[in-house]
Amino acid sequence: MLSIEDFVRQSLDLNLFFLRIMKEHSFFLEGAFTPVNSDLARQADTLMKQFEALLKEAVSLADGFINPDVASSGEIVTDFTLNAERATQLYTGIPIDTSITTAELSLVKGVQQLNIGMLVERVADLNQKVIALTQALINFKTKVLDSVLACNMFTFNYPLLIDHIRREAILFVSLLTRLQNRLIADIIRFAVEQEAFWNKIMAEHAKFIRGLLDPTEETLIQIAANFGKEFDVLTDKALALHNQITLLPQVTQESLKETEEIRDFKRQGMEGILACKIRSIILPLLADHVLREANHYLRLLKIFSMNC
Repeated sequence: MLSIEDFVRQSLDLNLFFLRIMKEHSFFLEGAFTPVNSDLARQADTLMKQFEALLKEAVSLADGFINPDVASSGEIVTDFTLNAERATQLYTGIPIDTSITTAELSLVKGVQQLNIGMLVERVADLNQKVIALTQALINFKTKVLDSVLACNMFTFNYPLLIDHIRREAILFVSLLTRLQNRLIADIIRFAVEQEAFWNKIMAEHAKFIRGLLDPTEETLIQIAANFGKEFDVLTDKALALHNQITLLPQVTQESLKETEEIRDFKRQGMEGILACKIRSIILPLLADHVLREANHYLRLLKIFSMNC
């Protein structure tokens, strides 16, 4: 059973990463609806604002109690996040609360001597609110995806992207529920689970990037396509670990190397998009979003490489 301190720290680490991801999912959904679905756009905007409120709460609770490795990983915010938000707000007209990003950039790392008894109750309460809201977002994404697949709705988001962000929300609820139950994950089983999940996510990121680049960006399109194929292979290898667990260290190292490379590709893309040097229909915030997810996965892979 998890110690109180581990419960608080792991909960806050998870919320700081995923709450921003969830609020941005809501944003991406909102921005892709057509005028005929303005009611759905309003629902997505409401969800985004609710996630912003919970993220503010998580940031407040985490100040002085954040894992230094998480704080320095680039998964919570990057050097680009604030400018990406400002540019995306300019392009879409959808308001984004950038004060949250500013607060995250100022988070105090390390462990302060806090009233852990009081903090654990507040964190458990936050987790419950987050689980409920994320489940509402999952239901919303499912409704949208079902409508798109039935040709009852058009959105500028790929159907695969909607399914992709739905799976991420389901993972978030699963991980947070595990923490609420104070369960300690078996590191081997957790590594296999996470590598299968995130290798697939990285493959899909590459495919989305390929599809959102301007047709003139032939070199970048080919690089993205190659990443998609390479991560498809790694996904299959991770799934095969259930029957060949002795290969876990090898798969972890291969995944680590490939994720470092796609992280660098995404970072260069982020720089190019902000500098208006890459032709695409990729929102700056989406570019930063996928960079943060690669940073998150890299941190996990480094843990797995040392413990599996």
